Amino acid sequence: MKPDTHPDYHPVVFRDRSADFAFLTKSTLTSDRTIEWEDGNTYPVVDVEISSASHPFYTGKSRVVDTAGRVERFRQRYGDNQGGNNKKRS
Repeated sequence: MKPDTHPDYHPVVFRDRSADFAFLTKSTLTSDRTIEWEDGNTYPVVDVEISSASHPFYTGKSRVVDTAGRVERFRQRYGDNQGGNNKKRS
């Protein structure tokens, strides 16, 4: 391998402040801020907006979209027939 072609790959703590969740992994990201981890060592910390602890898909706290209500409001506002050719094509 050629020297100095790959970025520095080192331990980094990723922290999700909204969920009070952090995990230690290896990455090429760097940070000026550090945190003392559970093992007593100090690692760079990268704050993230969303992680598996706060993402609605993983937590099961997703919003339910009321599509039936939207369709009914549309029909009340504009009616069922939009003035177009509604004949079925075969």
